Amino acid sequence: MNSGRPAVLLVAAKWWPLSARMAAALVRLDCIVSVLCPPHHPLTCVEGIRQVYPLKGIFSMASMQRALHESHPDFVIPCDDGVVAQLHAVHGADPSLRPLIERSLGPAEGFAVAESRFELLAKAAEWGIRVPMTRRVASAQDLERWHDEVAPTAVLKVDGESGGHGVKISRSLNDSIAAWRVFRRPRGPFAAWKHLIIDRDPLALWSRRQKVVRDVTVQQFIQGRPANAMLACWQGKLLAAVCVTVVATEGPTGASTIVRLIQNKEMRTAAETLAAGLKLTGFYGLDFILETASGGGGGAGALDCPAYLIEMNPRCTQLGHIELPEQGSLAANFNAAMRGQDRPLITSPISKQTIALFPQALMAGETCRPYIDASYHDVPSNDTKLLNELMLKSWPQRQWLARLYHSLQPLDRSDPVVYEAAETLNSDRAQANEPRRQRAVQGVGNALERPI
Repeated sequence: MNSGRPAVLLVAAKWWPLSARMAAALVRLDCIVSVLCPPHHPLTCVEGIRQVYPLKGIFSMASMQRALHESHPDFVIPCDDGVVAQLHAVHGADPSLRPLIERSLGPAEGFAVAESRFELLAKAAEWGIRVPMTRRVASAQDLERWHDEVAPTAVLKVDGESGGHGVKISRSLNDSIAAWRVFRRPRGPFAAWKHLIIDRDPLALWSRRQKVVRDVTVQQFIQGRPANAMLACWQGKLLAAVCVTVVATEGPTGASTIVRLIQNKEMRTAAETLAAGLKLTGFYGLDFILETASGGGGGAGALDCPAYLIEMNPRCTQLGHIELPEQGSLAANFNAAMRGQDRPLITSPISKQTIALFPQALMAGETCRPYIDASYHDVPSNDTKLLNELMLKSWPQRQWLARLYHSLQPLDRSDPVVYEAAETLNSDRAQANEPRRQRAVQGVGNALERPI
């Protein structure tokens, strides 16, 4: 430990805002924060970062090892799934870094479970956690048996994807077989170079060299609404969890944009069980479906709704920096554990149960405006440089090559999915006692309307 101040290295390859929000929270908590990320990433806009290490697309593994050695962190915090996979690979290739990686993520015995949707759910079921029926798919015959024996509807998933990608809800055998064939297709060199050059994904070439054929699973479709939990764990103990039900998402299988805080016994128990069983340390996300067929509905409170665990994200999700009245933020809880303190100091907790995630909620336009107005809008109004960056499209999408490519091959954008009527949201709408935040939100809206 550096003079009592924990040193952390955040690693991000995806251009998601969550890594920058986590970094800013840890800086405010007086941690020594270094980052490894692509050039022009939102992490580079966070004030107070000690060192920025470039994550190079041709030599991503070497970039990772250099940053881990040179930053001398007490803990490394991965911010997307590809980074987790590469940390696992570094663990196998560099014995000198194994203690750091296991101290940060948990024992190596759990790595295979964290990387496989099937293995994770099999282990969860073994430990008594409610999960949907899930099978591996090795052939079209496996899908024929599923549709004959289980149900006409299925959810197909492929390992190695995140953010709602690699998931297909199928309502017929033909659709299932078509999705399986797409998922099992090896990543070709053209796709890998496109992800590197157009999307500026520094792990694109490295990922292609890993598994040639990715595992595909078929999962029981549960009638209900999505819910999430983000966990802060320490050596197998659940320090704190933020549990939410989803109000709106980016499409049927996309990421959440507006969420509501809930208390759910099964979600909490599942989090504690997984943390203990896998001896987890760090931040994790759990995805659930709250079953509505049982009459629960996943509404306000959602205390007793049956909760089906559908997958785990072995890294930060979107909720780690948000400070809650009784437990503080997950970042603060992890910081307290690193310092050997019992509980975090709570300074500025949010006052609403519904949270509009910034800038994702604004991307849906007027569809989600009533929900944003009724929510705590999570705008980083005190971090001007980061706020200005997040008001724009991601840096790769602003480059001329990407604009040219997407003029010929438009981005696949799904319409937002809203899971409840606006009238059911909390009535504590934005008031005049938050003028600074309101000005920030208005500025964001104006910025998104101007051409980029």
